[in-house]
Amino acid sequence: MFSCNTSTFAHSTFLLTGFPGLEASHHWVPIPINLICVVSILGNSIIFFLICTDPGLHKPMYIFLSTLAASDLDLCSSTFPTMVRLFWLSARELPFDLCAAQMFFIHVFTYVESGVLLVMDFDHIVAIRNPLHHAMILTHSTMTKVGAAILVRTVVLNLPGPILLKHLLFPQLRVLSHCYCLHCHLVGLACSDTQINSLTGLISILFSLRLDFSLIMLSYALILWTVLGIASSGERLKALNMCVSHLCIVLVFYLPKLALSVLHRVEKHNCPALAVLMANLHFLVSPFMNPIVYCIKSKQIRQGLLKHFQQKSVDVS
Repeated sequence: MFSCNTSTFAHSTFLLTGFPGLEASHHWVPIPINLICVVSILGNSIIFFLICTDPGLHKPMYIFLSTLAASDLDLCSSTFPTMVRLFWLSARELPFDLCAAQMFFIHVFTYVESGVLLVMDFDHIVAIRNPLHHAMILTHSTMTKVGAAILVRTVVLNLPGPILLKHLLFPQLRVLSHCYCLHCHLVGLACSDTQINSLTGLISILFSLRLDFSLIMLSYALILWTVLGIASSGERLKALNMCVSHLCIVLVFYLPKLALSVLHRVEKHNCPALAVLMANLHFLVSPFMNPIVYCIKSKQIRQGLLKHFQQKSVDVS
């Protein structure tokens, strides 16, 4: 435990934490995590490039998927550098400004991904309930406005966080519990009054991840109700198959966060290394799994990849 009875500082350098109890093995323990990061960056880059360059994929679902891939890339770029510095270079120090900036971008890209998942769910509802007017409802203009709304909501909810942190005092010992900076960790370290910071963080969570997840569950109940009302069994199966890949992505995005929340309340002190491992993975699982799931479930993505590589091989020959 840190002490606030000694010297306190308004702007401090924070110390990142690797895997407690495994400090001597930091040269090989992070290898799987770094491999996941590399695969995530490559996979999402390929998906983003493919959708941007293939006119046949310029449809609402794939445009949203490219946005999801972009947010995953940005999330990896926000966490990967500090992991490399910590595990490979043993550089634990992170200045306050860099820590606050990392915290802001991690939360921003996480909220953007949550918002995109919600919009993709709305796309499925329109495609199932009103397929004839799908193209008229989800026009490029509408998608641009929805994307702008997601970005504005995300920035408005997260901008107060780093601003309010500048007014807090921190103890002389400033050790974070993970290898990156999050709002709840920084507020938990502060010596001064954090009621406004905690309230801001709570409002941010309630009006982003919690709200999005609740609406996604509600929309899936509506989708299930609509599918059960379809007379043809073939059409029911087609409608359900349309939602399978998206449901997998939703579970991959939200379940690690739920598992981490439970672990922090049950086993954090008994097994700190497991808690840190889950904390690292819960930001990496979704960017890692998204390209895999959509490559497996989406025939258009697979065909686009095959077409691209065939064209490359012809150009080389």
